Amino acid sequence: MNATLEHPPQDVSAAFRIGDHQISAAHPAYVIAEAGVNHDADVNQALRLIDAAVEAGADAVKFQVFTAAEIATSAARKADYQQGAAGASQRDMLSQLELSDGDFARLRSHCEATGIHFLATPFSETDVRRLLRLAPPAIKTASTDLNNHLLMRAVSGAELPLIVSTGAATADEIDAAVDNLTRRGARGRVALLHCVSCYPTPLEAANLGAIPALAERFRVPVGYSDHTTSVITGALAVSLGAVILEKHFTLDRNASGPDHSMSLDPAQLAEYTRYARDAYAARGCGAIGMQPLEREVRAVARKSLVARVTIPAGALITRDMLTAKRPSGGIQPDQIETVIGQRARIQIAGDEPLQWDMLA
Repeated sequence: MNATLEHPPQDVSAAFRIGDHQISAAHPAYVIAEAGVNHDADVNQALRLIDAAVEAGADAVKFQVFTAAEIATSAARKADYQQGAAGASQRDMLSQLELSDGDFARLRSHCEATGIHFLATPFSETDVRRLLRLAPPAIKTASTDLNNHLLMRAVSGAELPLIVSTGAATADEIDAAVDNLTRRGARGRVALLHCVSCYPTPLEAANLGAIPALAERFRVPVGYSDHTTSVITGALAVSLGAVILEKHFTLDRNASGPDHSMSLDPAQLAEYTRYARDAYAARGCGAIGMQPLEREVRAVARKSLVARVTIPAGALITRDMLTAKRPSGGIQPDQIETVIGQRARIQIAGDEPLQWDMLA
């Protein structure tokens, strides 16, 4: 990592909000259901995706705002995982997956009506302008645009929270991107998503340990853009500190579009979200020490020093006169060295817990 670039420490718990959601370790992870292009250019299918995201308990549903001619040249080939999708090139494929501004307006309105945040990823400066007309609560950028200063200049000027994916980027590139956004006035508005740009990502390549590493390095909220097909990886990410999760989903994993097969179906998305919520609940506050709900077991199962045999009044107490037994309430076992060598003030019956007033 480039040691010459300095980032002032930033309190991760500082106010970072997406709409009415506080984004921090003190709140459940913000779950983004990534519809992406799984609407197949059918606005009615996109509306059903929104409904599925709401039913699954997600906080936001995200689409992609682009025009094929601006996102790729005619020579740009499809990635290996896209080969089954229609179209000879990326531009051909993407041209069949575009939605109009009117379509997006309908989707935005439906999100508002159903109580879920509308998010989208823009891919060009023109797309940023289109997106801002929809008044999203935040902007999500794709990993492949991490070093796209044209796009980053446009999104940083929008004065909205920025959720920035880091897939396929080197450590130095991430460092430079955060530095660039900071210089453009976005400090305090940036969250990073650990991401592995492989579709789908094998579980053994998820590298979830990068989540706390990014949080430590950049002092910004950190989440996970999850390209595995697992329903548990979100929970694992939350246990490592992720405060935002993004997961692709579809209505039909067998459909022919580029992202359907690596997406979760609605039932799996609901399971994914539920596990993430459970992980947050299980993580707790992290404080070391006894919780109130442990008191009953502590009282019953902790031990006291107990007379192994009857100890006559006036006797000098020795180690072989003592043992430790349940329940608590007597002299605690860690005080045994203090008790040894004292005299019994009264006779102590065998199997009786010792109290301090029994000792001379």
